[in-house]
Amino acid sequence: MTELDAARIQVVRDHMRLECEHDWDGVIATFQHPRYEMQGMETVFDGEEAVRGYFATSREAFPDQGNEIIAIGASGDSVLVEFSLTGTHLGPLKLPTSELPPTGRAFRIKMMASFEFAPGTDKIVCERPYFDRLALLAALGLG
Repeated sequence: MTELDAARIQVVRDHMRLECEHDWDGVIATFQHPRYEMQGMETVFDGEEAVRGYFATSREAFPDQGNEIIAIGASGDSVLVEFSLTGTHLGPLKLPTSELPPTGRAFRIKMMASFEFAPGTDKIVCERPYFDRLALLAALGLG
């Protein structure tokens, strides 16, 4: 593993920890340009304002949202992560065309994420989480 690979893996570990701590300034600092491409929802949040809006909306629904890394590795300009996403549905879940009231149910689902880096740096240019939206809805008793 190169020094750059190790630095990138540490940035991703820090990024994911900071998300759990709701340290949005810290999360934003891990990016060269903040961007999330949510593969389970086909939604893109591009730029700091959009990403901070995503944080606010997602943590309203799941204020205790957390993650537990299962496996992590670097390849080229990417870091790939397998993890369990956890949380409790305590606020409204805003979907593109509707809003689901809180169920109070806890969930744990497996996910993957690709973190893309600017060439030669340890700054993230895009996070692409991959998840099964139906598995999340089923875990919340909604699907």
